[in-house]
Amino acid sequence: MPAFNDNYLWLIHDGDSAAVVDPGDAAPILAVLERRQLKLVAILLTHHHADHAGGVTQLLQHFAVPVYGPENEIITGVSQLLSEGDGVTVPELGLQFSVLEVPGHTLGHIAYLAPEQGWLFCGDTLFGGGCGRLFEGTPAQMRASLAKLAALPDPTQVYCAHEYTLANLRFALEVEPENAALTSRFEHEQAKRAQGLATVPSTIGLEKATNPFLRDQAPAIVRRLIASGRLRENTPVAAFTALREWKNTFH
Repeated sequence: MPAFNDNYLWLIHDGDSAAVVDPGDAAPILAVLERRQLKLVAILLTHHHADHAGGVTQLLQHFAVPVYGPENEIITGVSQLLSEGDGVTVPELGLQFSVLEVPGHTLGHIAYLAPEQGWLFCGDTLFGGGCGRLFEGTPAQMRASLAKLAALPDPTQVYCAHEYTLANLRFALEVEPENAALTSRFEHEQAKRAQGLATVPSTIGLEKATNPFLRDQAPAIVRRLIASGRLRENTPVAAFTALREWKNTFH
């Protein structure tokens, strides 16, 4: 469900029980739970930023539930600390998640993968057509985190936490204008937004075909970076760094 200006708060439910991922605001969560007569059974957090974790305290005033979060970050309300390879079971929903450490946006950022359903809740690491800003981590960390996500099966659905897709794809077209899959995606996503529809979830396969941050070694992107004077030494980390710095100032 939408929150703030462009956040998505993900609610997973079966008609009776519900789990929420990154509840930055409790109010819309509580409203949906009441309207649909759902019982909250778990809270899953990817990182410490307030627009992802700010609603936890209020939710806990209404529901005594486990709160899962990254081991390497301090977040009020977290009762279960998680690191790479840990599992999360939500028995009420028959769900099992595996935990992936994906630092870069923050140092302790994690993602939740439900392998059986093919769902990835990746917070602010991977976006539709883009990736998160490097507030705490290094380009090398973020690149490695994105590579970890890109290695997941192509049909995996990517539930990111912001509606940034069109802005990201405008940048992607500046970087790789001759990518036909990217042009097609931009038109498709534009049509969705014109109807008030979300552009997410996307898929890992779609991101690999159109997201420049997963394509930093594509020859056309490397040539573009060199031609624009942004890249002198073509190493993977240098190319990724140049892309991220370019995106930071792109309007």
